[in-house]
Amino acid sequence: MFLQLFWTFLKIGTFTLGGGYAMLPLIQREVVNRNGWIDEEEFLNMIALAQAAPGLIAVNSAIFIGWRIGGWRGVCGAVLGAVLPSFLIILGIAMVFSDWKELPAVEAVFKGIRPAVVALIAAPLVKMGKSAIGRQTAWPLLISLAAALLIWLGNVNPIWVIIATIVLTVSGLWAYEKINRKA
Repeated sequence: MFLQLFWTFLKIGTFTLGGGYAMLPLIQREVVNRNGWIDEEEFLNMIALAQAAPGLIAVNSAIFIGWRIGGWRGVCGAVLGAVLPSFLIILGIAMVFSDWKELPAVEAVFKGIRPAVVALIAAPLVKMGKSAIGRQTAWPLLISLAAALLIWLGNVNPIWVIIATIVLTVSGLWAYEKINRKA
């Protein structure tokens, strides 16, 4: 299982541009659809846990899936496969980039990659949103949209949005619990 997880995450890590969120559709295709290691609902729960935990979402996802599938060996295989390509690519780029960064072709490549990265990040978010709408009320979607708009259009620091969301969630749960005790 170590080698299978290593190879799966090595392919994902090698062919993904844009960071951890851009990896999510590839992880989903390999882990849920192709190999059937976890189901769709467990994958969505894993994403929520990976986002909530400190660290990179790609590494957190690899840790969760590796542990779920193969214990400590699975964790080692998945994490090593996920981070090794990025490490080697960044190491190689750092060795030669200072000589090439001013070339118009290099600048054009980086400008061309940006829209693709946005699409890779947006695709799983739309899919998760559609899945979440069918199982829950619209409140989580509305809160997420409000938070994104505050950060994007309102230039509010994400830390304040996170703190406000935590405070509102805890106070909402407290009020809900208090109402249910009286009933």
